[in-house]
Amino acid sequence: MDLLVKTKEQLERNNFEVFISESSESAYHTFVNEILPTLNAKSVSYGDSKTMHETRVLDYIKTSDSYEFIDTFKPEDTWREQISQRKKALTADLFLTGSNAITEKGCLVNLDMIGNRIAALTFGPRHVVLFVGRNKIVKDLESARRRVKDIAAIKNAQSHKNLNIPCQKTGKCMDCSSPHRICNTWTITEKSYPKNRIKIVLINEDLGY
Repeated sequence: MDLLVKTKEQLERNNFEVFISESSESAYHTFVNEILPTLNAKSVSYGDSKTMHETRVLDYIKTSDSYEFIDTFKPEDTWREQISQRKKALTADLFLTGSNAITEKGCLVNLDMIGNRIAALTFGPRHVVLFVGRNKIVKDLESARRRVKDIAAIKNAQSHKNLNIPCQKTGKCMDCSSPHRICNTWTITEKSYPKNRIKIVLINEDLGY
């Protein structure tokens, strides 16, 4: 917990708004009872995140009549339709996702295949809420890059059986040139602009990739 508290302090110095939850269950209640009522959000979308799914916040949004839900991953949609929805998600009042890593000095580090998740993190939605397990906190930017490439990207690739990329079989980054490569665009977010636009729920559990 000390690590979460210290990371929270650093993130807040960088203009992020930060909450600490003991578990994915308490993170759900933090979001529903403390964060969501303050946002006046009418439309909500998301970028894929295992940690976010583990909190069940998306289930709450999907079953509520209070929000227009922009679904960017409907399996019945064509690829072009999914991309269109992901562009629309950039106009949402609220965007939910996770982060691949957070440094102890309060920087977010993320790596995307298409870029819709980090695009929304950087620009577009009025509010962004990230759900982040304690296992994502690392010492510095170099540690963050190693964590993303050596752990998160590999596990993410192996969870997508429809892809055909070398790391799925080797279990390590091959710096491939596959058309299905998932490691294409990095972002480092040093500060939230405007202040408190990006809200982070730090969870005292090992969650996600």
